Amino acid sequence: MSMRTRRERERAERERLIVTTARELAEAEGWGAVTTRRLAAEIEYSQPVLYSHFEGKDAIMAAVAVQGFAEMAAELRTARQGAKGARDSLAAVAQAYTAFGRRRPALYDGMFAHRVDLPFATSQAPSALGEAWGELRRAIEPIAVADDDPGLLTETFWACLHGLVTLMRSDRLPEAAHDRRLALLVGHFSTP
Repeated sequence: MSMRTRRERERAERERLIVTTARELAEAEGWGAVTTRRLAAEIEYSQPVLYSHFEGKDAIMAAVAVQGFAEMAAELRTARQGAKGARDSLAAVAQAYTAFGRRRPALYDGMFAHRVDLPFATSQAPSALGEAWGELRRAIEPIAVADDDPGLLTETFWACLHGLVTLMRSDRLPEAAHDRRLALLVGHFSTP
């Protein structure tokens, strides 16, 4: 292995360590606890080492968000592909999406609630964002009717799912009715 290859591998490992530690700290204590000073102490590197990888906390949060979108895309894909028929696929994706947001609150907030320097809905968006969006859209497309714009329908479906996650996590909607809410949502989206 060449010296350059080894350095590149070590650099990638440090970046993974920084992102993983930021994510773990955010899940344990919230994003307010994630500072470059705290991360440097946690991973036992100096702050200049962190800054040699990321411009600051916002860039670290963006890296965590991209990682989250890749994980979400995989979970949505598994749910969609494991379902039989358009309505079941939509229901499975809705369930997987809301479960993801409820199970990983800090990660979800890093993806959707905090401002991160990521281009959304453009060709410059990281591929993981497009993959997660694509899974939502693939669940919606089979239920779209002739006059529907699949993109707008997907945005509306996503907004409903995001609202459910946000309102349940803030105790504004009771957990007990979650499955009934999803059934209503899927029923209205999949009824021609």
